[in-house]
Amino acid sequence: MEVPTKSAFKKALKKGYLTVNSEVADTATMLSGGEELVLIIPGKASPKKKLVFPLTVLYEDEHLAVILKPAGILVSGNTFKTIAAALPQNLKPSTLADATIPQPVHRLDYATTGILLVGKTSSAIRALNKLFEEKVITKTYYAVTIGDMLPNGEIISTIGGKQAQSSYVVEQTEPSERFGCLNLVKLSPKTGRRHQLRKHLLSIGSPILGDATYNHEHLILKGKGLYLHAYSLEFIHPFTKEAMHITAKLPEKFKRIFSTL
Repeated sequence: MEVPTKSAFKKALKKGYLTVNSEVADTATMLSGGEELVLIIPGKASPKKKLVFPLTVLYEDEHLAVILKPAGILVSGNTFKTIAAALPQNLKPSTLADATIPQPVHRLDYATTGILLVGKTSSAIRALNKLFEEKVITKTYYAVTIGDMLPNGEIISTIGGKQAQSSYVVEQTEPSERFGCLNLVKLSPKTGRRHQLRKHLLSIGSPILGDATYNHEHLILKGKGLYLHAYSLEFIHPFTKEAMHITAKLPEKFKRIFSTL
């Protein structure tokens, strides 16, 4: 075994540490002869893997951003592939003093597409969360539903022990050989309970096309995804006080059903 020179040993010791008989040594460690000396130099830590996932940015300033969430990805969570993990590679870093890692301030389901609001500073994240708590952000969704519906209506129920309220307007209806008819429905949730719109539409007998969870077994459409889209957000910008109205056009699969879109 080759013994390192004294200078090489000192250089290596700066990068690692020495054990004497399996105990970490320091400057006070005494040697009497016959000890086992081991120089341990940790390997370089591999850089954290970054998620490369291009996103469409609909709006961005120093405080906040609005992105288009595609289907088939979580907004956040303990998995590698999330919208939250992809945001730093898609947004410009804020130059403000309290800039932070961009963070979504609300959620969309894994299978839902559409508008997602993001805070880029600590103060923006707090302010946007407050707007949601005060229910002064107006959200509009579009869905394709199955079966006959009234032209409009309001649905009120309890979800998770809390009141949930949604209103809807049927904008178009097309006949369907398999489903009887399919409706293009504009949805306005007044509250934000988990899976609220999906549960509400099932409760009135008109589940969302492609919903494999809140549906009747014989009406499940496989392989096409969920026909639910977060279409618009309206709110007053908490810092510029500008009236914001941001929309995300309907997915192509909606247009294949309703040709006049």
